[in-house]
Amino acid sequence: MPNSKLGSHYSQAYDAELHQAVVCLLQMATLAQQQLTDAMAAFTTANLTLAQQVKAFDRKVNTFEVEISEHCLLILARRQPAASDLRLVLSVLKAVNDIERIGDLAKRIAKVLLKEPDSNRPQPAQLGQLTLMGTKVLQMLSRALVAFERVDASEALTVLRADSAIDADYAGITQQCLQDMRQNAEKITTSLQIMQVAKALERVGDHARNICEHTIFLRTSRNVAHLSDTELQQVVDEG
Repeated sequence: MPNSKLGSHYSQAYDAELHQAVVCLLQMATLAQQQLTDAMAAFTTANLTLAQQVKAFDRKVNTFEVEISEHCLLILARRQPAASDLRLVLSVLKAVNDIERIGDLAKRIAKVLLKEPDSNRPQPAQLGQLTLMGTKVLQMLSRALVAFERVDASEALTVLRADSAIDADYAGITQQCLQDMRQNAEKITTSLQIMQVAKALERVGDHARNICEHTIFLRTSRNVAHLSDTELQQVVDEG
């Protein structure tokens, strides 16, 4: 965090309370990333012990969410921040919600394995497609968090656009699973598992996109939710 604009610049411009919220947010993000990494590893290798750890680990992420949210609300009540101070508090609150949901989705992936541990395992080809999608999602999430930490709107926009590739992966995996189920009833259980995990990954991509939008808001003071990519480019260029 020494090179973090959130962790250094803002801690100098504001006070220790705001700096603490930022530090906790980055710690929470690290936990959620690890949780998602472990969830994918658990599912693809049928590691029940690791899946149980992911499920239990979710409590730590939830604890961070509650503590950071309460901390930010106290800042709003006590200090009534204005301008860039307020944007940072609001951005942290929004990002915390997205990171908490990512933790929930990681737990959901682990529970897919835990729910039917004795069922037939997905085919190598299915796992290969899912692993590739998972790698893309983890990379997108990591880059989104770095952009947020650096308050880099240009990088956030670049990362945001990667969500379309993840959506395409999800559509392709779903289509293949539906085809497999139609052709072979024995593949229904495993195909449904793959589809559940792919859906969770697709939702993580959506939350990573949200984090990028929060970054652009923090940098430009513009609420960019629901804007097209062209409109987003214009906001970033003007900011």
